[in-house]
Amino acid sequence: MSTDEAKRDQIKQKVRDGYSKIAQDGIFTTVSDEGSCCAGGGCCGPATFDIDELVENIGYTEKEVQGLPDGANMGLSCGNPTAIAELTGGEVVLDLGSGGGFDVFIAAPHVGQNGKVIGVDMTPDMITKARQNAVVFSERTGLTNVDFRLGEIEHLPVGDDTVDVVISNCVLNLSPDKPQVWREMARVLKPGGRVALSDLALLQPLPDKVLEMVDALVGCIAGACLLDDMVDDAKNAGLADIEVVRKSEYVDTLIACDDPLYAKIQAELPEGAKLGEFVTSVDFSANLPQSLCS
Repeated sequence: MSTDEAKRDQIKQKVRDGYSKIAQDGIFTTVSDEGSCCAGGGCCGPATFDIDELVENIGYTEKEVQGLPDGANMGLSCGNPTAIAELTGGEVVLDLGSGGGFDVFIAAPHVGQNGKVIGVDMTPDMITKARQNAVVFSERTGLTNVDFRLGEIEHLPVGDDTVDVVISNCVLNLSPDKPQVWREMARVLKPGGRVALSDLALLQPLPDKVLEMVDALVGCIAGACLLDDMVDDAKNAGLADIEVVRKSEYVDTLIACDDPLYAKIQAELPEGAKLGEFVTSVDFSANLPQSLCS
C-alpha cells in the first residue's frame, strides 16, 4: 500500500469512527484536546442550535420534515439537495453518504412508489439506523421505495448508467479522494442524468492546524476543498452545465450560535479573519451530457 493510500484509509477510518458515534448518540459530538466531549457543529449541527431550527434555516419546509422517523434528522446537513434536484415521479435517486436516511426520506415522496431512492453510507451503524428508520417511514407513508446499501462513495455499490439523479448533503468534503467520487457519479448516472448536492467548500486554504483537527474533519470543515477544485473535478469527470450558488449565510448562522467547534477553528485563523472568509456552503448542480452514453 502506498503512502497516499494509507493516508486515505486513515482519513476514512477517522470519519467512520466519528459518524458511528453520531449514529449511536443521535448528534455530533467532538472530543476536545483535554478529553472532554462537547457538541459540535459544521454540517453536523451545533449544541446551541435546535436541529429543527437548523433544518428550517437551510432550506427544508415544514411539510417535508413532518412525519419523518424520529432520529432520521441528526443535523447532518448544509442545504436541501432535493430542492435543487427538482425530482419527478418514477426517477431513480442515489444519495451519497445517506446517514440515518434523512434526505432519502425527503426524496422518496417526490419520486413516488414507481421511483426509487438508494442511500449509500460507509458506516455500518448508520446503515443499521437508516434501515430501522425505513420501517417507520414505510408504516407512516405506505412507501416502500427506499433502499440502503453499505459502501464507500469512492466505490459505489450501484450499476453503470442506472441512476437519474445523484444527491448528496455535506458529504463530499469527507472523502479523501474527491476526483474519484465525481468519476463514480458520472459512472452511475444515466446519459442526461443530473447531480444536485449541498456541501461546504473553501474560498481560500485553511491553516494547517485546522486541517489537522480530527473533529474539524468529521465536522465537514478540514476536508472541504477549494470551490474551484470542486468545479474542475466535476468537469474532468465529464459533467457539464455546472451551476454553483454560494450560501454564506449558513456558516454565518452557525458562528452566531457560538458553536464550540467553530470557535475552536476560529481561534486558529489569522488575527482579524472570519471563518466565513474561508468556508462557504454551496448548492451545486450539473448534468451528464447525453453524448456520453456508454
